[in-house]
Amino acid sequence: MTAETPTSYDAYPQLTDDQIEALSACGQRWPTVEGELLYQAGRPSQEFFVVLSGRVAVVKGRGGRERTYQLHGPGSFLGELGLLEGQAALLTAVVRAPGEVLAVGSAELRDLLGREPALGDLILRACLLRRTLPAGMATGFRIIGSAFSPDTRRLLEFAARNRLPHRWIDLEKDTEAEVLLRRVGVTPEETPVVVWHDDRVLRNPTDAELVRVTGLRSDSRTEAVCDLLVVGAGPAGLAAAVYGASEGLATVVLEAVATGGQAGTSSRIENYLGFPAGISGTELAERAAIQADRFGARITVPAEAAVLEQRDGSHVVTLTDGATISAHTVVVATGARYRRLPAPGVERLEGAGVHYAATLWEARNCRMDPVAVVGGGNPAGQAALFLARQSPAVHLLVRGGDLTHSMSRYLIDRIERHPRIDVMMHTEVRDVTGSGRVESVLVQDNRTGERQVLAARALFVFIGARPASSWLDAAVDLDPHGFIRTGPDVVDVPANLWRHLARAPLALETGLPGLFAVGDVRSGSVKRVASAVGEGAMAVRQVHEHLRGVGSPGIRRHATRATTTRR
Repeated sequence: MTAETPTSYDAYPQLTDDQIEALSACGQRWPTVEGELLYQAGRPSQEFFVVLSGRVAVVKGRGGRERTYQLHGPGSFLGELGLLEGQAALLTAVVRAPGEVLAVGSAELRDLLGREPALGDLILRACLLRRTLPAGMATGFRIIGSAFSPDTRRLLEFAARNRLPHRWIDLEKDTEAEVLLRRVGVTPEETPVVVWHDDRVLRNPTDAELVRVTGLRSDSRTEAVCDLLVVGAGPAGLAAAVYGASEGLATVVLEAVATGGQAGTSSRIENYLGFPAGISGTELAERAAIQADRFGARITVPAEAAVLEQRDGSHVVTLTDGATISAHTVVVATGARYRRLPAPGVERLEGAGVHYAATLWEARNCRMDPVAVVGGGNPAGQAALFLARQSPAVHLLVRGGDLTHSMSRYLIDRIERHPRIDVMMHTEVRDVTGSGRVESVLVQDNRTGERQVLAARALFVFIGARPASSWLDAAVDLDPHGFIRTGPDVVDVPANLWRHLARAPLALETGLPGLFAVGDVRSGSVKRVASAVGEGAMAVRQVHEHLRGVGSPGIRRHATRATTTRR
């Protein structure tokens, strides 16, 4: 028999008798028989399973193509982050030896973990680690498409940013592509397609369709105005959602791409208070999203705000798909969008070696290959160190001549000591070449004009970002760079909107009463994760102050959910 999965790692801990007892208080014991399926790949599951006796295998495929990934015995628990959140399963759990399991509903589990923080941290940490494992196991859905297709690149980016386990099959490079397309009855002209667990084919799905098929979306409608609408689910937006929902406000969160924002693309944040060993942007985002969900906030992904209007004393946000949602107060936390590198070849190879994030998902296709990183700030430094774990050579390309102006000292020291990181100052990218994927980068010394070609299988770009505020440019006061002015910095305060309040805009409030801006999108904000989280929490305090001033104490018990993604 296959040996049980080792328990010495954080991903596969062994529960103590006391921890199992705590879980038993909100679960049910089930006898199991050999061959029984506890959950099945591609289908949602609402139960969290602890093995009390017997053996349970976690497998991919069934029958002759079955492959076992884990074998769980007494005291271990099943599943990864998706199952904890009620998403569709990536793998199948089948009983190998009869015994007994403890089944706990996902809602009951979230309530229990809030009351038992030590147990909650153990389970959540394991589930987060297990979410990263499928990247190397070819599990999840498959995206078949050409590297030259913008829709292929869109699907790859959306899946990566949302931490959805997937595998890309390159139409031009992978010999498997033709066989698989023939098997599912799709022609190359119909790509890109998503193959969901071999039995469902989506032809060039939208992001929303991909979210629905993976089981992330929970559809429910509302007829009431919510107390707090948070637009953007980066650190600032998630903080506002956690504090708003925990303090009794009916809270809805809209996110255009993925929870975590720019911070979610960071491989490791090492200067965030309370995490001496650092924390990845992915883990920070997932923890915050689960926390917000536990307090009752509803997060919708993808949902992009397009227009803001004032109607009958409420803020009404219209989404790009035409849906609308009304709120007594709005916190804008849309952050910033990365800047693209203006060099030939970059746009053509985006998603095929040109990346604007450096996480496990982007790095998986360039392991053991030389890579280049562009930028002189903390994100570029963090990316270089992360990639140097496996890459034999990391070229850090910096346009300026001094890292100390834009990068933290601790990162500079580590980069200077790292034997595989080559820092090239006064260097700019002039061309990116490759047939289907990045193969080399042409760089130039901006002092001497000297050029050279660097062998690189990937180019990671971190050259700053623009505020995501264009949807508000007709509604609020922006500074010359497009950031939202708040508090005493607001230049144009419409007197007719403020007269009845007898006050000026609060510190994080815009020129519209009840509309707040936090994080990177706000003019004058400190561009750090900790600062963004602080502003999100501070905004909720000011939301309460505004609601008291207008005589609206909150309508949580009447609140309804917009179409949401359960995170």
